[in-house]
Amino acid sequence: MELNDIVIQFIGTDNYNLTPITDGLINTTYLLENKDQGKKFILQKINNHVFKQPEVIVNNHLMINEILRSNNYHFQIIEPIPSLTDKLLVKDVNDDPWRMLSFVENSITFLTAPSLQTAFEAAKTFSYFLTTINTEKLPAIEDTLPDFLNFEKRVADYKNALKDAAPQLKENAKAEIEITNQLLSLPDQWIEMEKNNQIPKRIIHADVKISNILFDQNHQPLAVIDLDTMMISTILYDFGTMIQSYTNTTYEDDGKARNNFNPEMYKVVKEGFLFYLKEKLTTEESGNLDYAAQVAIYIQELRFLTDYLNGSVYYSTKYPEHNLDRTKNQLELLKGLREYLGSE
Repeated sequence: MELNDIVIQFIGTDNYNLTPITDGLINTTYLLENKDQGKKFILQKINNHVFKQPEVIVNNHLMINEILRSNNYHFQIIEPIPSLTDKLLVKDVNDDPWRMLSFVENSITFLTAPSLQTAFEAAKTFSYFLTTINTEKLPAIEDTLPDFLNFEKRVADYKNALKDAAPQLKENAKAEIEITNQLLSLPDQWIEMEKNNQIPKRIIHADVKISNILFDQNHQPLAVIDLDTMMISTILYDFGTMIQSYTNTTYEDDGKARNNFNPEMYKVVKEGFLFYLKEKLTTEESGNLDYAAQVAIYIQELRFLTDYLNGSVYYSTKYPEHNLDRTKNQLELLKGLREYLGSE
């Protein structure tokens, strides 16, 4: 078995248990238990259709870990574990890269925030993480996802997908396309601020959903995980995607959701985000947090809709309308946020 060969290259035994972890949208992840040693690890196949330079992911991860250690970071650090031949990436017969990471025992994750207090602690944890890694000098972090935060390109990709989409897909998404088109100018201010260097460049996590924090059984944070998307960009994106993730009262797959924006969650997440970062942010950053939340949700909705119109070739889907349901969910979330902020 090909997967067995990969496991043996990392742990040297076929006496193990392998359990799929299915929460992720991009990579293929397993919990690996070495039964000879009684140790657990995370084994992951990196999706090299999305991450075209997996070596960059590994190098960035090592760099970030070194910054965290040198600044006395007090949460657990996820460590890359080398293979028995001292490789941090092992290729299979299909040339797909695999890696192994340290596992945090007795940890749990959440797909949605179970309480206001847990959401506050999560946002506060990311605030501390971002404060710790943003020292005076930016490290040589390489971009693992070129154009990931190029919102001009996101809009252009959507327009191209709409132009080329199969008629039935456009008909199915008719209502969502209409709302999306009405809001096409929403990212314009963000694009202009970046072009005019009105907002500083910082190291960001770029995937600050609550499932990327490990908690203990008492819902206290243990570790920030999934550093694959670390990049240098605007910290507004991290706040925006935090709101996109935490304030949703249901799962993003729920296309029938109504009134899924939680305003109380918005308040505590904003408070947690500013807990360590408040003194570090510029006036332009602080003044555009509410706007950034709207843009982040809109861009995520745009990405889901673009992928749906393209035939669902990017995100993992479980049924034909999966991306359309995700689109509907994000539009409902954005509607609730904009009503709360008085943007409607």
